[in-house]
Amino acid sequence: MLIKNGTILSPGSNEQYCADIRIQDGLIAEIGKKEADGSGALTARDAEETVDASGCVVAPGLVDVHVHFRDPGQTWKEDLHTGALAAAAGGFTTVVCMANTRPPVDCPEVLKDLARRAKAEKIRVRFAAAVTRGLKGQELTDFTALAEAGACGFTDDGIPLLDGNLAEGAMRSARELGLPLSFHEEHPAYIEKPGANRTAPAIAENILVERDCELALRTGASVNIQHISSARSVALVRSAKALGAHVHAEATPHHFSLTEEAVEAYGTYAKMNPPLRTEADRQAIIEGLRDGTIDLIATDHAPHSTEEKRTEDFFAAPSGIIGLETSLALGVTNLVRTGHLTLMQLLERMTVGPARLYRLNALAQQESGEGQLFYGTIAPGCAADLVIFDPNEAFIAGNYRSKSENSPFTGMELYGRIRYTICEGKIAYTSSS
Repeated sequence: MLIKNGTILSPGSNEQYCADIRIQDGLIAEIGKKEADGSGALTARDAEETVDASGCVVAPGLVDVHVHFRDPGQTWKEDLHTGALAAAAGGFTTVVCMANTRPPVDCPEVLKDLARRAKAEKIRVRFAAAVTRGLKGQELTDFTALAEAGACGFTDDGIPLLDGNLAEGAMRSARELGLPLSFHEEHPAYIEKPGANRTAPAIAENILVERDCELALRTGASVNIQHISSARSVALVRSAKALGAHVHAEATPHHFSLTEEAVEAYGTYAKMNPPLRTEADRQAIIEGLRDGTIDLIATDHAPHSTEEKRTEDFFAAPSGIIGLETSLALGVTNLVRTGHLTLMQLLERMTVGPARLYRLNALAQQESGEGQLFYGTIAPGCAADLVIFDPNEAFIAGNYRSKSENSPFTGMELYGRIRYTICEGKIAYTSSS
C-alpha cells in the first residue's frame, strides 16, 4: 500500500512534514519526505494499492485504554466485533477492554477466551483483568496468572476499591509485575444517587484520588485515575506527580466538552459516573491536558440499549455513553480549534500517553519476539497502524457502527472527519464504506 500526499504528524518523535508512506508486510517500509522542489515523493509500483491523503493528516493509530465491549454477558449492547468496528470508525487501532463483564475477567480462562476471539477483529483488542475476585473488593485476583494469560493491567472499573489496605496490596503486586492499576474513584459514602453532580458531588472522587495518590507515592506503583472529573482531583494528581509518584490520569471527551448543564438538555444521555460537573471543573481538566498533568484521553465507551436509556426516571437509567466514534472529533473541535491544545498535543494524549501507561510497546515486542511497534510514532520499521483524517472537515455525529446510540453528541456538527483507519497495514475502516 502507498499513502500519497499526507501531512504526517508523529507525536512520538514530535515531527510534522509532508510525505508519502509505503507499507509492506504490516510495517512502514519507506517514507518519502517531499521537498520544496517536489523531490522525495514515492512512485506507486505495479498493482500497489494507493490511498490519496491530500489535505489530510496521517497520524499514528489512536489508542483507547478504557472501553466496555460488554462481552461476555451483555452482548445485546455491544460485543467484541461491533466494538471493534466502532473503534476503527473512530480512528482507533488499539483498545483496552475493562474487566467488569459478566462473568468478570478475574481468571485466566475468561481472559484467554476473549483474547482468542479478539484475534479475528481488524484492530488490536487487549484486556485489563479485575483487581478483585468477582469485583467484590474483598480478595485480590491472581495477578501473576492473569499477567501470564495476557492481561495488560488491572482494574475493577465501575466499582471503587474502598479497602485501603487491599488497594495498597494491589499496588505492590502490580508494581512487581510492572503493570498499571486503573481506579474508578467514587466513594459511595458521599453519593446520594450516582450520575448527577448535585447528588454525586466531587468530594466522592477527591477523597479516593487523594488516598490513591498517597499510596502510589508509598508503593512506587503505576496508578491511573480513570475519567477524572473535578478540579480538586486534577490538582491532587499534579501535586503527586511533582512529588515523584507514578500517577497518571485520563480525561474523557465528555468531561472536557460538557458541564452539568447538559443534563437539562440531554437527560439520561448525559448521565455518567463520575458525573458532568461545573465549568470550573471542565476548565481545570482542559488545563490538566494542556500542562501534561492529565496524560491521556480515554472514552470510557459505555454502550447501553435505547430502551434502558430512554426512561423518564433519570436515576433509573444506567450511567455511561458511547464515545469511540466521536472522540477524535471532540478533541479537534473543543480542544484544538479553541486553541487549548495543538493538534500534535491532542494526538500525543491519544496515542503516546495511553500506550505508555499500559506498556503496550513492551507487551507487543514480547509477543512478537521481533520488530518494533512504536505506538505514537511514524517511522520506517514501525507497525503500520495509522489514521487518516481531515481536521478541517465538518460532519454531523451519528450513524454509529456501535450497536448502541447513547450519546449526547448525536446531531452535533464536529470537525475532524476520519477517512481511513489502517491497522497492521490493512484498511480497517474507510469513510466511503
